[in-house]
Amino acid sequence: MEANKVELKVYNSMTQQKEVFKPIEPGKVAMYVCGITAYDFSHLGHARAAVSFDILYRYLLHLGYEVTYVRNFTDVDDKIIKRANEHGENPLDLSNRYCEEYLIDMGALQCLVPTHQPCVSSHMEQIIEMIEKIIEKDCGYVVDGDVFFSVDKSPNYGQLSGQKLEHTRAGERVAVDSRKRNPADFALWKAAKPGEPHWESPWGLGRPGWHIECSAMSAHYLSPRFDIHGGGIDLIFPHHENEIAQSCAACENSGVAYWLHNGHVTNNNEKMSKSLGNFFTIRDITARYHPLALRHFLISVQYRSPLNYSLWQLESSSDALYYIYQTLQDLVDALLPYREAMSKDGGKAQLTSEAKDIMDKLKTEFEGKMSDDLNTAHILTGAFQDVLKFINSSLGKLKKMQQKQRMSLTLSLTEVEKAAREILDVLGLLSNLSYGEFLKELRQKALVRAGVEEEDISRMIEERTRARKNKEFERSDQIRAELTVKGIALMDVGRETVWRPCVPTKQEDEKPEIKEQPPAEQEKKSQPESS
Repeated sequence: MEANKVELKVYNSMTQQKEVFKPIEPGKVAMYVCGITAYDFSHLGHARAAVSFDILYRYLLHLGYEVTYVRNFTDVDDKIIKRANEHGENPLDLSNRYCEEYLIDMGALQCLVPTHQPCVSSHMEQIIEMIEKIIEKDCGYVVDGDVFFSVDKSPNYGQLSGQKLEHTRAGERVAVDSRKRNPADFALWKAAKPGEPHWESPWGLGRPGWHIECSAMSAHYLSPRFDIHGGGIDLIFPHHENEIAQSCAACENSGVAYWLHNGHVTNNNEKMSKSLGNFFTIRDITARYHPLALRHFLISVQYRSPLNYSLWQLESSSDALYYIYQTLQDLVDALLPYREAMSKDGGKAQLTSEAKDIMDKLKTEFEGKMSDDLNTAHILTGAFQDVLKFINSSLGKLKKMQQKQRMSLTLSLTEVEKAAREILDVLGLLSNLSYGEFLKELRQKALVRAGVEEEDISRMIEERTRARKNKEFERSDQIRAELTVKGIALMDVGRETVWRPCVPTKQEDEKPEIKEQPPAEQEKKSQPESS
């Protein structure tokens, strides 16, 4: 698809309004997204940020743009050092381990690999060079080996967050330092302390402050001026505000055209936090739910809206995916006898008018929602459900048709399947597995949640069959109801009874069962969604 055919609108946090997206260089997009601070397993906030910007990345590619996507790793930070010291581990070894764990989670969630994934520790040269420029412009000052940014030298400070300088704090991650000229000044470089990782610099041994890394790495991999900067809404202040200040100080031509921020994940409408005991890692969830069910849940609302976590929503997402993939599997099975005849048709078969209308409606509706600031809410309802209904209603007709009509319907169903797969692919919901293998994985997760083995269900099916033969219908209904409460639905197909996952009839909204972990992994830190 040509990039100029569809008008994409995005909400720019800087202007606080939707704007038509126009890249600085036509046909190309430069995008930087703040990644994780790697000191523990990643949580649902991290997952939401990653999936939100993966959706943007995928949609830009779908529209035909050439995208350079940079997402960083913070592997040098106070939290990493504290955690490493608590457990007698080298800070860089610890952060590298959790970077790798994060990438495993991202793979499970089917987030595309960014073009570049730089770490702070390997970009000291760029960071130090930017700090030197800031000092040269008289916007930074050195105190006892520390380097601070002077916010008083940034006339537009607060332009992104709306924070007035007199109301700002010293920063989320640092205590107020009496050596600062203004309490809101923030660290560009920190003098080395015993037992901490450090690097040589013009100001002595030390390490970078939090904010400078993103300014330096975005300029290095993109340019001082680029199209999109993204992250969680909690990063607007102080992180992104400070990025703007130091980037502008280092380079007058620096700037971001569009600032995009995803909303919080909440639990019972409160932001997840350790103190409330409502905090879950990605691993907590994917131990019981398929990663793509989690992804489906994460895009069930528009990316800027708060997303309230609930097991019922995860069950609904899992059930929705099962229905989609079972429909596609039924289609593959139904078309199998006609594949050979279709290959010999020689292009004579024509799409049905109904199929054409359905595909046109699907494309129009999908691109209309996605181009309206990536509105993924209910994205797989409406026209997409019409596709599934068309498939289900058509399968039984194939055997009854004349050859010409059958070939036309076979072609139509094949093309409709392609259209559905394209939508799923852009949303990152198209599994790399066959439909059958993916359904098997969904079924396995359902068994985990139900706390039963497949053999247990087989025994209950046999018991129910005996009860029905003996006209013990009350017991038969009881067995079915017991399984439905656990999220297992029994279906009578001819003389056979089969099972499939379903939304439990009674769903308690409780924390997922988590296997006991070593002390280092048990402690879940409450932290900003994208930090």
